[in-house]
Amino acid sequence: MTKAPAPEPWKNLPFFSSLSKRELEESVAPLFQEERFREGEYLFYEGDPSQGLFILREGRIKIIKHSVRGKDVILRLLNPEEMFGEVAAFDGGPCPASAQALEDTVALHLPQSHFLALLERYPSIALQIIEDLGRKLRDAHDLIRALTTDTVEKRIATVLLKLAEKLGKPEERGIRLKIHLSRQDLADMAGTTIETAIRVLTKFTRDRLLTKEGKFIVILDRAALASLSRSFLPG
Repeated sequence: MTKAPAPEPWKNLPFFSSLSKRELEESVAPLFQEERFREGEYLFYEGDPSQGLFILREGRIKIIKHSVRGKDVILRLLNPEEMFGEVAAFDGGPCPASAQALEDTVALHLPQSHFLALLERYPSIALQIIEDLGRKLRDAHDLIRALTTDTVEKRIATVLLKLAEKLGKPEERGIRLKIHLSRQDLADMAGTTIETAIRVLTKFTRDRLLTKEGKFIVILDRAALASLSRSFLPG
């Protein structure tokens, strides 16, 4: 991992939309550091002391929850300009989940002390972050409900639809997921075993709901997947 002063990434970040360009350049940008991580490297582990706030600048991150039985569940996939690490930064407790780079990644890091000072100085940032936390809490409740009540087919269909909404590229044949995810990743996102995920994905392929082209999944029949996932919520 290497560190360098962070460049100016603020113009597209809603959390800082209420601040002037001068405030961003003089009061916010100097507090962040740019950190680089290789594919597969962990930014932090579940249970680590708070690392502060991160904003993803380049690459993709997966947020992982580990269980006592060694089973992982992928809670979220993050694209550039998304925020993470804010829960522990708020309360000072340990990190509630791990963050791992899916590809070579650049993240902007704001240590907890700077994060809290920034919120005290600019309450509008705190309101934006609280709103974001509320959305993530709602998503967490939906995930818990799905893991306890939905069939595996429904969960995997929902995962694929959410990936299409967030990472999909429309093509003539269907929607290409612009990310390389292993079958284990999909299993972890759906809260199931890799054997069960393979069985369901094979069925979806046989039924012409999707196909695999090299490292990428192409969704061929979004409507059919949606019918399997009545609980689908975009985002």
